[in-house]
Amino acid sequence: MPVLVKICGLNTDAALDAALQSGADLVGFVFFSPSPRHLDFAAAATLAARVNGRAGKVALSVDADDAAFDAMVAAIRPDMLQLHGKEPPARVSELKARFGLPVMKAIPVETAADLSAVAAYAAVADRIIFDARAPRAATRPGGLGKSFDWHLLEHVESRVPFLLSGGLDAGNVGEALRITRASGVDVSSGVERAPGEKDPEKIRAFVAAARGAIRNGEARRGAVAADT
Repeated sequence: MPVLVKICGLNTDAALDAALQSGADLVGFVFFSPSPRHLDFAAAATLAARVNGRAGKVALSVDADDAAFDAMVAAIRPDMLQLHGKEPPARVSELKARFGLPVMKAIPVETAADLSAVAAYAAVADRIIFDARAPRAATRPGGLGKSFDWHLLEHVESRVPFLLSGGLDAGNVGEALRITRASGVDVSSGVERAPGEKDPEKIRAFVAAARGAIRNGEARRGAVAADT
């Protein structure tokens, strides 16, 4: 089955339409104020209404409290929650029970030692997303255009499918899929002309490159359909 393609940090009609028209499986909306891709709930609701079932909607947050989750779920009616902070496995379980939604948990990666967290999160999450570990001085954990050594994932063992993120663009997504055989890819800064400013042409090129890699057999491991 096809590898998932997720376009994250969408915040304009043009960018969202490009993602949908290109055939992205998942579209991500960011609820984290330090991010240049942050959306308030009213703007997110307006954008989410345009999706109209053409892709799965993902609500991304970073160590959000219950009130924030209540508001974001009410605003966009997401198909999946993405936790990109330091949420422990117990928080993953708690949110799944609270909302009855699948949860994708991000794990930051810099060295092989970072993969020790996989087992605990795979026991409770529906998906794992591997992203590059942010520098200590960074104000946000992702969307920084930074990649990591993809070879670290060549032999990773996970009970659930995983997505690859961090530093991806149309030029390297095929190689990333060939090395990791991930079940999906997630891009944000790699389809932007400036931080938080998506480029519709780059979105189209990324989706086409990911689909081309899939057709060429560069991604095989654990591919599953979108949670929509």
